[in-house]
Amino acid sequence: MVARRFVVRQGPAAGGSVEVEAVEEHEVEYDTEHGLDVLRFQIFSLTAVPPELQKIVVEADGSVVDDGTDLEAVSERLRIVSMEEDEEEDDAAVAKAQEKSDEELARMLQAEEEALLLQQYSVLNDDGEVFRQRVEPYMHQILMYEDPVRQEEARKTVPICELEEKALVSLAKEGNFNPSKDEENHAFLLQLLFWFKQSFRWVNAAPCDNCGRETSNVGMGTPLPLEIEFGASRVEIYRCNHCSSITRFPRYNDPRKLIQTRRGRCGEWANCFTFYCRTFGYDARLILDFTDHVWTECFSNLYGRWMHLDPCEGVYDNPLLYEKGWNKKLDYVIAISKDGVRDVTKRYTRKWHEVLSRRTITSEGTVSAVLSSITGKYRTGLSTDALSVIENREKEESEELSKSAYLQVETGLSLPGRLSGSVEWRKARSELGQADSLSCSSCPVRKCVDAHVSNIYDALCAFLLQFCDKKMSKERSIEVFDVLKTLMLTLKDSNFKSRSATLDQKTQQIFEEIFPCIERLFSAISLKAELGADGHQSVTVVGNPIHSSLALPVALDAVDEILSNYKNNIFCTEGNQFPRRNRLCLGSVLASREQLPIGIATAAFDGIHSSKWEEPDGAKGCWLIYKMCDGQTCKLESYDLMSANDAPERDPMDWVLEGSADGGSIWNIIDSRSSEMFESRFLRKTFSVDNGYVANVFRFRFLRVRESHSNRRFQIGSIDLYGKTI
Repeated sequence: MVARRFVVRQGPAAGGSVEVEAVEEHEVEYDTEHGLDVLRFQIFSLTAVPPELQKIVVEADGSVVDDGTDLEAVSERLRIVSMEEDEEEDDAAVAKAQEKSDEELARMLQAEEEALLLQQYSVLNDDGEVFRQRVEPYMHQILMYEDPVRQEEARKTVPICELEEKALVSLAKEGNFNPSKDEENHAFLLQLLFWFKQSFRWVNAAPCDNCGRETSNVGMGTPLPLEIEFGASRVEIYRCNHCSSITRFPRYNDPRKLIQTRRGRCGEWANCFTFYCRTFGYDARLILDFTDHVWTECFSNLYGRWMHLDPCEGVYDNPLLYEKGWNKKLDYVIAISKDGVRDVTKRYTRKWHEVLSRRTITSEGTVSAVLSSITGKYRTGLSTDALSVIENREKEESEELSKSAYLQVETGLSLPGRLSGSVEWRKARSELGQADSLSCSSCPVRKCVDAHVSNIYDALCAFLLQFCDKKMSKERSIEVFDVLKTLMLTLKDSNFKSRSATLDQKTQQIFEEIFPCIERLFSAISLKAELGADGHQSVTVVGNPIHSSLALPVALDAVDEILSNYKNNIFCTEGNQFPRRNRLCLGSVLASREQLPIGIATAAFDGIHSSKWEEPDGAKGCWLIYKMCDGQTCKLESYDLMSANDAPERDPMDWVLEGSADGGSIWNIIDSRSSEMFESRFLRKTFSVDNGYVANVFRFRFLRVRESHSNRRFQIGSIDLYGKTI
């Protein structure tokens, strides 16, 4: 750990052809133990150049600061250039990086030539028949996806409205309340993936049909006619370890059957999920990995390319997962769709020369010829326009794949080992990898879309003040909140596009007693009460329904927490009052790392108990920076931390809260805690700040979790900062 002072020049190099007035200098006080990401964020707060667009140059020697730079040793004068504004310098940096990799590229090409030469002596001379038999049988399975009867049955098993709402909410949490059709479709596809991950069941050993307990495999059985009808040419036999009953596990290939059984291993998972993708109109293909795995690709109109999706792992757009995360030694990765077959191996490797040496079934020319032959057979009858679209897309993909295999792997990229299947099974396949989580090593700056959270807390706080003024009894207060909770549950469970709930006479009477407060709460949730033509009062959604979709879960959790406090006689305990006014909102957040896709840093600020920020390697240290919006400053009064939904061993135990009044250059300790224990899940703890420190950026440095030796992860359910803006 070294405290450094850097002088950062914003603008071109000294001597550049630019007016002196265009060059600005900023002083940055920096602690080297916090890593490059924090330095970038501090520079962002001073220069408004986003971290992902910064190129930091050491003025003394012109070297570029990156993850490998020794920040304790470099000279103090730095230059920051926006890669958007300075395209010439950016192009020069790219050219320099390309020049640096030429030697390595030459070695790779030499290795490829040697692998192709050796291939001549090791491949089978069977005109590619063995290779063909590995691929072509899947076409029968793929074509079943196009059956409208099967598709209609599949649609009935999916909670479409719920996934549409979740997709739109996911976009709204990024500030996108009016997405394009491509953005909506992309978000829906991801929600379909997450839903499928939760609804399908992985099978190591089939549970006993008789008692549901553990079984042991005793071999293979002969498929029955009804099993053969649904493509089960293989049947595994299991004997119960407790009641000795025999259980059959047919390996069905017909997706129509799989949407009923909802269980299997990667073959069944990928088969069924790819079918669901086709059912909802996505251009999808089954990906066959000859080293024994299967997954899905869908064409993303948003990205303009094919996107990797693995339903077993709940992972998307991470094609290096297998080679880098699972340590797979790939050879052939083949995409199979109704329009034919493609060799997409290069998308999944950065070691093409090594992969090539393992492709010994047949020659590369024969692979190409066999795939072309199969594809030609299944494109007969397509219109000229349809063929043109497919061929243009294939041309673009070929260009993409030709470049992919020669790209560098990001040195900071950390990908997980396999998560599906038992530990023993994964270990036997050497697929545990080096990490146990899918995470990014360099997070983006994220914006908190949480004004509704503060508005709901303010409205509920007004509720409670009114109850105090009226000296309402505990029993009556509980009754009011119970009624409110019932109403919100009814609204939450209704169709998000047309939310509405009719109030009964008792509810109307209660709400009339607290009218100003209930009206304020409804407004915070984007709802309104209105009198219908029949004389009955109802509550309906106002404006964009996604505003209500965002806010209702927050309001429900807050009401639940208030009810719990009342029932446990802790509501008025000093220092634990909830909710409170003056909650900070709309800030930007940067974290050391985060769990994708559901454990991102802003999840700690969304007001929903079940969501959380999760740091995959944060058990022995991680950090989170919160920057006030629009240059505001705040006199911090207190902050709340809430434990997450599970895994108490990941709870924070020791931490330091720091503040900066100059955007992150100089930090001062505001509060520090040690040996804190969260005794239960969703437990809120309030921490008062005595000195009322004025700052525009706050930094949590979480130093240790409850069990840092046996656990790598950190998690926190929510973080709420309270103070008065100045």
